[in-house]
Amino acid sequence: MSILEKDILLLGSKGAARRRALFDSGASYSIIRRELAGSISGLEPIPDPENYVFETARPGNTVQATQSVRLEFRFDDSEARFSDEFIVFDECSEEVIIGATTMQKWGIKLDFDQEEILYRKHAVRLRV
Repeated sequence: MSILEKDILLLGSKGAARRRALFDSGASYSIIRRELAGSISGLEPIPDPENYVFETARPGNTVQATQSVRLEFRFDDSEARFSDEFIVFDECSEEVIIGATTMQKWGIKLDFDQEEILYRKHAVRLRV
């Protein structure tokens, strides 16, 4: 098993939405369904979509992404803020998937023995 689930609050330029996210260490990038992404933020075209062709769980099946969205997300028990680019898909098994790149960026770890997602509980000072 390389996935765990947890409720998060997603924040974008148009609003917010609380959703159950799948934290998947096997997913390269963070993914979001188009209807959810569009309801909370403006979508941006991916400048080089030919480099965003993804394999799916179905052998031999690929999906090309053409848009992305920048979102912030938060956990209920943490004052820390996490943000990243989410790749937008029309069809996806889950509404939100937090992928390995985002988890590595923010030091989010998956503890499969305890079935917990580990992350910062306190905000840190941002530096320029």
